[in-house]
Amino acid sequence: MEKTNHTAAEGRYEAASDRYSKMEYRRCGRSGIRLPAVSLGLWHNFGSIDRYENYSAIALEAFDAGITHFDLANNYGPVPGSAETNFGRIMRESLHSHRDEMIVSTKAGYLMWDGPYGEWGSRKYLMASLDQSLRRMGLEYVDIFYSHRPDPETPLEETMGALSDAVRQGKALYAGISNYNDEQTREALEILRRNGTPCLIHQEKYSMFVREAEKGLLDTLEREGVGLIAFSPLAQGMLTDRYLRGIPEDSRAAKPSGFLQTSELTPKRLAQIAALHTIAVERGQTLAEMALAWLLKDPCVTSVLIGASSVYQLRDNLKALHSADFTTEELARIEAVLHS
Repeated sequence: MEKTNHTAAEGRYEAASDRYSKMEYRRCGRSGIRLPAVSLGLWHNFGSIDRYENYSAIALEAFDAGITHFDLANNYGPVPGSAETNFGRIMRESLHSHRDEMIVSTKAGYLMWDGPYGEWGSRKYLMASLDQSLRRMGLEYVDIFYSHRPDPETPLEETMGALSDAVRQGKALYAGISNYNDEQTREALEILRRNGTPCLIHQEKYSMFVREAEKGLLDTLEREGVGLIAFSPLAQGMLTDRYLRGIPEDSRAAKPSGFLQTSELTPKRLAQIAALHTIAVERGQTLAEMALAWLLKDPCVTSVLIGASSVYQLRDNLKALHSADFTTEELARIEAVLHS
């Protein structure tokens, strides 16, 4: 395990005194909240199959670096729920005295338990899920509670009403949505506004390789004063140095199941990765650093949500905060590669 400036495994942690000078904080839409430009997601590497010493070191290193936003969901693991349980342990053992300095989010929408009430967007599911999440994390409230995905069979008024009631009950401070398209977003924002609990933020998949957000959603969020946090900003690892020489046997793409499959790493995609890597090297960056900086160049992006399997990887990604501005020529070259 990489050397850190704390001893989390022994239960002793003293936060870095200079942590807030290391991070850029961005206004989340037109709200009073500012989020770190880089936030930590617990989708992977914080589950029951992972080592506590490793993921606790990652979380504390993130906080020492000024990352105040920790993003979870009810089903993160594996097994589902274990990321919240493990994060709760980190809170109890190391970060409890810093709770008021943190933005903790969770979500509900995907399958969490058996039966007709264990997924999607009903009031029954959302309220029960939030109560379960709070118990697993040992928290009185979360800062942001998301509808993780739209439910085609539940009226949007019911789903948004549950988010609004969670805020009114003090179980969440803000409401958020994730994976909603532009039309669904506009309708959800209107309902939440009518309810007196305006939407704080939209969590959307966005990267150099996935740009659906640019087809209306970014404009809607900017117009309505709602923040955007980009998940999978490295396209499941494709926008890193990992695949420059093919597909390693121990890589995410080589696994038989998962969100990144070998079929996505076509010769065309691998050529794009290599060309983008060349531009990054010329800028004095890794491809991952450049990919994160490319998203952060847009003021509409409040934060990018990264995962990390090690302290080293976290530190490497945080170098994107010190990236030089892109020149017009560099942006044109990047666009040419992405459209090749």
